[in-house]
Amino acid sequence: MMATVNRESYAAAAEKLTAGSQSASAAQLATIADEILSVARLLRGEPRLRRALTDPSRKGAERGELFRSLLVGKLSETTVDALATLASGRWSAPNELLDATERLGVDTVLASAEKAGTLSEVEDELFRFGHVVSGSPQLAVTLSDASAPADRRAKLAEDLLKGKSQAATAQLVRIALDGLGGRGFETSLTKLVELTAAKRDREVAYVTAAKVLDDADEQRLATKLSDIYGRQVSLRVVVDPSIIGGISVRVGSDLYDGTILRRLNEARQAFAK
Repeated sequence: MMATVNRESYAAAAEKLTAGSQSASAAQLATIADEILSVARLLRGEPRLRRALTDPSRKGAERGELFRSLLVGKLSETTVDALATLASGRWSAPNELLDATERLGVDTVLASAEKAGTLSEVEDELFRFGHVVSGSPQLAVTLSDASAPADRRAKLAEDLLKGKSQAATAQLVRIALDGLGGRGFETSLTKLVELTAAKRDREVAYVTAAKVLDDADEQRLATKLSDIYGRQVSLRVVVDPSIIGGISVRVGSDLYDGTILRRLNEARQAFAK
């Protein structure tokens, strides 16, 4: 969890970005997001720069101006102002500045999708892409291999998504390939699905069912979960016949397992005692 002082530093940069992009179109926000994410990749590859930009012996204004001097003339004024504000904040470790820069990029991608009216589609496309990847061990290994050139993995993902997804989805998949907050690729995708849902003020419920749920069953389940969590819930359903029957549902760290497989395993363990 981000420390209070770091949340304040992030909030100041996010506020600066919002103020500078109020009249921006969805496409312009997407461009700003690309700029921010390109800086995140720079920070990831330059540990000395990360240390310089978070050096507590330097005043915040000095660190902000250092970052500004590196970026001005290369990126939009809105992006430079937001990132200079970010660098002028207080960070307890260099990697926290990197994580905050990535998160600012993610939030800007989501803002562009929201302005375009495609947030729901983006959430669905991210989940389905993650499901495709997890269902293909070779593809999962290839995309998750951090030792492989990032551009090659990005090109593979781009080819898989081409003509089948929103532009924001492709941007977020590239972030997952970079490893959001140091996570692995598939874990990053899951986090991005949840952040997209949160932007829509929704929880994500991961449902595993033995067979396809009909619309009425999905609606009843969504309503029940919404009552429990006090907000709308996005159901993300995977069919897995190996559970034999019933369903399991995971929302955050909460797991509700009503599968026949679980009951059989519990019975087997009981008999073994």
